[in-house]
Amino acid sequence: MARPSEHRPATRPLPPEEAQHLAEAISTFGAASRLRLLWALIEEERSVEELSAETGLTQSATSQQLRVLREARLVKVRRDGRHAFYSLYDHHVPDLLAAMRHHYEHVELGGGSAKDQAAESP
Repeated sequence: MARPSEHRPATRPLPPEEAQHLAEAISTFGAASRLRLLWALIEEERSVEELSAETGLTQSATSQQLRVLREARLVKVRRDGRHAFYSLYDHHVPDLLAAMRHHYEHVELGGGSAKDQAAESP
């Protein structure tokens, strides 16, 4: 959950440079394989092997996608000997994932409230 004291208001104007950075950051969510990896990390830290088994991706593909997610600061890595364990970068990532899924449910699966659905009727 976002902590209001650590952020400026989200409703402030969006300057072009910040918009460009946000667009680049959002593009990282544009691959189904990366989304599946992020979802697999919502509740706990996992190894590459565990993530590969969970998502059905090869270990090589898993590692490649985790590199992209790490560079985008969506996941972080903890090393223990020869093993790497991944977790979500911070408390904002689960909120982003939940918001994306809830928005999808709302617009694609008719998950809006009865009030919303009544407003959309002719």
